[in-house]
Amino acid sequence: MANIIREAIERKQQRLLRRPDVLHRCGISNSTLHRLINTGDFPAPVPLSPRAVAWVETEIDHWIEERISQARPNRNGANCLGGTQ
Repeated sequence: MANIIREAIERKQQRLLRRPDVLHRCGISNSTLHRLINTGDFPAPVPLSPRAVAWVETEIDHWIEERISQARPNRNGANCLGGTQ
């Protein structure tokens, strides 16, 4: 399944997403977005002008895919974040 998603992402033309689209797509708040960027846990924005930024859609899709992978349980019944089910 991950390969199918990855192939679809690679075929997609590069597109830039503005902040409201990123927040909606990721389901996070503006303050969480800033915190994740500052800690290096989120793709950096691309400057469009002195006052405007955007994010590369494929980088956001990859970040979401990584989050999903981390949350799924492994063979031991523990998820990758350290918890158990």
